[in-house]
Amino acid sequence: MKTQIIPIDPEYPELDRIAACAKMIRQGGLVIFPTETVYGIAADYNNPKAMARLRAVKQRAEDKPFSIHISQKNLVYNYTSMTDPKLYKLIDACWPGPLTVIVPGRSEDKTIGIRMPQNNIALMLVQESQCTVAAPSANLAGKPSPGTCGEALRDLDGLVDIAIDGGSAQLGLASSVVDFTGAAPEVVRQGAISQQDVDRITNKKTILFICTGNSCRSVMAEYLLRQALKDRDDVEIYSAGTGVFLRSSASQETRQVLARRGIDASMHVSQPVTNILLNQADLILVMTRAHRQQILERVPVVENRVYLLGEFNDDPAARFASPDIPDPIGKPADAYEECLLLIQEAVEKLVKLI
Repeated sequence: MKTQIIPIDPEYPELDRIAACAKMIRQGGLVIFPTETVYGIAADYNNPKAMARLRAVKQRAEDKPFSIHISQKNLVYNYTSMTDPKLYKLIDACWPGPLTVIVPGRSEDKTIGIRMPQNNIALMLVQESQCTVAAPSANLAGKPSPGTCGEALRDLDGLVDIAIDGGSAQLGLASSVVDFTGAAPEVVRQGAISQQDVDRITNKKTILFICTGNSCRSVMAEYLLRQALKDRDDVEIYSAGTGVFLRSSASQETRQVLARRGIDASMHVSQPVTNILLNQADLILVMTRAHRQQILERVPVVENRVYLLGEFNDDPAARFASPDIPDPIGKPADAYEECLLLIQEAVEKLVKLI
């Protein structure tokens, strides 16, 4: 019986066709699908019969595991408890994209390969499948990875249930595989991402400022530190808010006080605190004790990386009274200037420690 070929628009994938293919995966079938690297075969990772069939079709040795695909970055936490900031720096920089990471699995004696592809069809298929999707390349063991549906079907026609024709793979080169189970992240299969790329991304220091709305205090801190470290390319600086639900610009008063110091924050867009941001940060600086408590309730493992920015202030009396930096939102313009001066003093001390 020949494999059913389903054409799907790579730019505007038809949801009903994606849903039919996803249903086949849930039912234990095998589906060829496109990614930006090469074509892959999707199967339900937790279905023993589907995985046995996939292994037979691929002619893969029993001791060689299959990697999985996910549709959102934060789903990585479902499969590993690894806390190394370098892992989260790399996936934040490279996902979605041609990167597979090998990490310790939830079972102590296992590792697992995880990737988030940069392809509309692939992401929708994985999401609609509503299961963990194993996704090796759509070729027999030892043969080249296919860049088109037609190439995949040369050897696999009749061996899989459905083949999605989504056009040519953008890269035509398998993903880079980076192993995080050793002393340092190591590229064990190079694709578009090299060892030099991995080292450059993972060895940078990452500093994260956090307030509530990411429109005032954390913005001031981020842009002041960016200005102070403008000649450093080994530091990444971000800010985020614990209460951000809708993205917005920095407040007008914040932009004004920064502009008086020659800093343009007009392009700032607020972002919510995410677990990925927290896990990749080497240093997390919050404005209040309440922010610190919120962070630790969310990701307890970052406890030794979270500090109150006000603790860097040189005024012992002020620090003893309260290490919190008060929110100027809704207050007169003078309150923003006073807030910035507090933050500026702390940032100046912080610069000397970085």
